[in-house]
Amino acid sequence: MEQPPPAITISTLLTVVFPFTFFTIFLLRWLLPATPPTQKCLPPSPFRLPIIGNLHQLGRLPHRSLYLLAHRLGPMMLLHLGVRPVLIVSSADDALDVMKTHDLVFSNRPRFTASEKLLYHGKSVASSTYGEHWSSIRNVCVVQLLSADKVKSFLAEREEELGVLVEEVKQLASVGLPVNLSEMFCSFCVYVICRAALGRKYGGAKFREMIGEFMRLLGGFYMRDFVPWLAWVDWINGSDAKIERVAREFDGFLDNVIDEHVKGESGDRSVEGGKDFVDVLLEVQSSGSDGTAIDRDSIKGIILDMFSGGTDTTYTVLEWAMTEILIHSRVCRKLQNEALEIANGKPDISESDLDNMHYLKAVIKETLRLHPPIPLLSPRESTEDVKIMDHDIEAKTMVCINAWAIGRDPAEWDEPEEFRPERFMNSAVDFKGHHFQLLPFGAGRRGCPGILFAMTTIELVLANIVHKFDWELPAGTTAENINMTECSGVVAHRKTPLVAVAKLRSF
Repeated sequence: MEQPPPAITISTLLTVVFPFTFFTIFLLRWLLPATPPTQKCLPPSPFRLPIIGNLHQLGRLPHRSLYLLAHRLGPMMLLHLGVRPVLIVSSADDALDVMKTHDLVFSNRPRFTASEKLLYHGKSVASSTYGEHWSSIRNVCVVQLLSADKVKSFLAEREEELGVLVEEVKQLASVGLPVNLSEMFCSFCVYVICRAALGRKYGGAKFREMIGEFMRLLGGFYMRDFVPWLAWVDWINGSDAKIERVAREFDGFLDNVIDEHVKGESGDRSVEGGKDFVDVLLEVQSSGSDGTAIDRDSIKGIILDMFSGGTDTTYTVLEWAMTEILIHSRVCRKLQNEALEIANGKPDISESDLDNMHYLKAVIKETLRLHPPIPLLSPRESTEDVKIMDHDIEAKTMVCINAWAIGRDPAEWDEPEEFRPERFMNSAVDFKGHHFQLLPFGAGRRGCPGILFAMTTIELVLANIVHKFDWELPAGTTAENINMTECSGVVAHRKTPLVAVAKLRSF
């Protein structure tokens, strides 16, 4: 006799039927559009997985992974990083469309976990929403710290700190010990920014470590930014606690700095007129001048902008420039010959000499082409629907410009993987935001305002350490086996410190 089919028990419903039904509905909702498809022409996209989208395709070094992906899909592609649509731009023409033609549409910054916590919830210049407030505080920074006149006024600070660096190298050279150039460049940049912005040096090794951790966290990956309902992962892996700790440490440090300035106890300030950048910000706060209303958190956020923009990126360029100089002995000799001619018997290269050092400038441009300090420029976000190169880009789309990929584009550069400064000797191409094949500092409204400050510092240091010393790689390291690996994060440092052996030159 035929047996009746077994009854579906409550246990079966809970363990099999319900989970299967839930998963099927979820998968259909993910893969099928919620509304009938429109006739929009979207950029090409790679296949994406449920929930995480294309996050798995970023890799440890996203600028390199995206460069390879662009070879398959094209220079403009649309990725889905969790719930975020992200436009990746890898060509100069597309970058021009984003940062010039439609600059206003792409003038906002997307919100991220780390920047919200570390940069005072959008009160800094870098993280502020585009608008009147952003324009006002940016103008204060440019006029009071980053203008040509202000950069010149910090000459004494740069020269004094350069003198300290040179003496340290001399001491090590005299006993044949190798020089950790990465560490020295970092200290130099931190101290110059401290003296220019805060009026005096702060910290030492512990302070540099705090800045380093701040930058690592600022450029870190946090699940809540892309898959909000997996935010608990950031708590489990300790990211939330680290951000809270560093934010608290920096907040306490900046409170002390501001209190010292309010009380007139900020040390022996040598900047012009006896006022440093914090003094200026406090004056703006109390008087409401420049049409700017800023509170204490805004002051702290702006100070952090100066550190994040003026230390890590600057010393990264110095680090990669010296790496390439050490690898290419021909470049080093040519640079030394130029310095010798410009110095004309003087032991030092002064800032007034730098304008005539054309090969030095070409070396720096070539370094910035191959090693932009922020390979994926600080992301932007579209404020409205817009069409780019016949593609429809929706509002609230995050945009990343792959400056690293553009610098290696064979459509723009001959032998793009070769370090060849000579390509810039008779070229008008510059990095100030007018030539979109070279974009280490971005362009348009959101371009870096501190280019002059950074470049003056970089040129002065490189000119003098190449002029004063002969440099060699340590024993066992050659141009062929030197480690060129980049570290992960928003700023692409060398993964291992740059160490070299210096010998004092005689004139």
